[in-house]
Amino acid sequence: MQFVCYNAWDQLPKGADALLATATRKSLFLSRPWFENLIATSLEPHQTPFLACVADGPRLLAILPLMTLANGSYDPLSNHFTTLYSLLLAEEQEQDAIIACLVDGLDRLPNRNHRLFPIDADDPNMNRLQKAMESAGFECQRHVRFFNWVHATEGASFAQYMAARPARLRNTIARKSRKLQREHGYEIRLYMRDDLQQALMDYQTVFRASWKGCEPFADFIPGLVNRAAARGWVRLAILYIAGEPAAAQLWFVVHPTASIFRLAYHEAWKRYSPGSILTRHLMEQVIDIDKVEKIDFLTGNDRYKQDWMTQRRERWVLSCAKADQSLGLTARMAASWNRLRARSQSRGG
Repeated sequence: MQFVCYNAWDQLPKGADALLATATRKSLFLSRPWFENLIATSLEPHQTPFLACVADGPRLLAILPLMTLANGSYDPLSNHFTTLYSLLLAEEQEQDAIIACLVDGLDRLPNRNHRLFPIDADDPNMNRLQKAMESAGFECQRHVRFFNWVHATEGASFAQYMAARPARLRNTIARKSRKLQREHGYEIRLYMRDDLQQALMDYQTVFRASWKGCEPFADFIPGLVNRAAARGWVRLAILYIAGEPAAAQLWFVVHPTASIFRLAYHEAWKRYSPGSILTRHLMEQVIDIDKVEKIDFLTGNDRYKQDWMTQRRERWVLSCAKADQSLGLTARMAASWNRLRARSQSRGG
């Protein structure tokens, strides 16, 4: 068992496939398509992939996906779309030994400052990693990064799910959809594998006309959609009014989870609530057809998410530094993340 490092995803040995397959069952954000697309389309010039691994011959037992920053410190291999981060760990009896080997390698790096986020407070892999780092002399602190709303379907049908939503939401969707159909007419198309290039152009048309403007990384969404579509994960829905795209939502269905990834609508059609109409349509798709077990609204504490979801969770930052490098570090990080949390709570998202 040894600590090894790679600077590109395609450098990983074939033994990584089993590890990645296990991680993909947990989240889209821990899958090979996600990381490959992130590296290819959204890293800044000063960010270099740094994959800290534990190997046993041809087998890869752990991957901690990091990137090196200009100052030599390490951040998670992620971008602002990432809503879950974790240590990829083989399902072995010797997990404690694997993590100990990983931490020993991290301890020998030139810079021993690490920020790992966004993590689930109940993630056993990250909890064990933190414990091992503290045992090795690292000072570790946790701070809330953002809130995350989810809903467990628990075998309910779409009709049962909608019946449990607030009456205000149900009535608004029914009233606005009738009004929109009567005054203009509309059509919803769901794209999963076919005609994705046209769908992506329509998606971008909606985003440019919305309050969100353009995507921050022009190639990230098309790259992710193309990679995910090959695995059957894409649910890209466009609402058309008079043949023109008026609202768009991009969801991903990976194993038992539907992730609500991106949504926007044309400002000119706001009075008809096209976003809510489209969300209802996709909810029916993922609950009754895809049979998902969980629906995840990802990042944000926006009030409207409470109408659709039933549970709010927190995503955290784990900051670790060796004692000789951590003087003042945790205090600065705590102040920074507390300011972020205060801003998030004050604007409700």
